[in-house]
Amino acid sequence: MASGGTSVTGVAGRYATALFELALEEGKLEEVESQLADFREMLDTSEDLRRLAHSPAFSMDQQAKAVRVIADAAGTSGLTKNFLELLVEKRRLSAISNIIRAFRTLSARHRGEVEAEVITAVQLSDDQKETLQQALRDFAGQDVSMNIRVDPSILGGLIVKIGSRMIDNSLRTKLNRLRHVMKEVG
Repeated sequence: MASGGTSVTGVAGRYATALFELALEEGKLEEVESQLADFREMLDTSEDLRRLAHSPAFSMDQQAKAVRVIADAAGTSGLTKNFLELLVEKRRLSAISNIIRAFRTLSARHRGEVEAEVITAVQLSDDQKETLQQALRDFAGQDVSMNIRVDPSILGGLIVKIGSRMIDNSLRTKLNRLRHVMKEVG
């Protein structure tokens, strides 16, 4: 189940594969994927949560209490909550972003989809998401599961990663190319 296509390796791959197989076995794949997506969104939007996950300054007890409170507040339960607590216990919470990414890859592969990592400068509307998904489906030749992240530092445009391919159509990259060309000319 965990082989083929984009690989999921290392610590993140092992944890993601274990969670994926357990969620699949218990028939809770969609629930776990949704709860992990919610946790990923919280990580993306909360500097405090990122600091908690990545800083060795927090003790295991501090991380465990915080994760329990956050999970309860977000409605995270069952398998996902237990998994987050296991990561704290094993001092692997710092790998959570990579674990979630690997889990999404495994889930997409299980559904016969390819996963696309999309970075935009602004939040996309539902119509824009549908248009982008159709364009990526045409490009990839199969269904696409999109993981969209907003990063204002790209200034405009999109960066899309599908497997080993990357399409960088961001304004920041275009400006950097122009700057480089201008240095060569003048």
